[in-house]
Amino acid sequence: QVQLVESGGGLVQAGGSLRLSCAASGRTFSTYGMGWFRQAPGKEREFVAAITWTGSSTNYAGSVKGRFTISRDNAKNTVYLQMASLKPEDTAVYYCAAGTGSRASLTASSQAYEYEYWGQGTQVTVSS
Repeated sequence: QVQLVESGGGLVQAGGSLRLSCAASGRTFSTYGMGWFRQAPGKEREFVAAITWTGSSTNYAGSVKGRFTISRDNAKNTVYLQMASLKPEDTAVYYCAAGTGSRASLTASSQAYEYEYWGQGTQVTVSS
């Protein structure tokens, strides 16, 4: 069983930055593919970013490419999402997810069904 706990959300003005963290339990964190997804009120959950188990490959949604950076520290069992140049449309609950299958761990999949474990989410609100 893998437990994921997100932190770092909050209220920020447009153009500002935030860094989200996701701490994972489990001795095999370094083998998991990790992803960030978000869900805004009244909208479906959408992919934000993903990273392979080694951190050598990343994948981003077009709407955040160039503004967000995903990274991981396997020694700390933690994955990060650095968010810059935030926009009001980035307002959402952000979820961390872990995938143990090959597509998540080796290809940084953008598909939510590739990730078996999910955190409880952290709210990010960007004011205009």
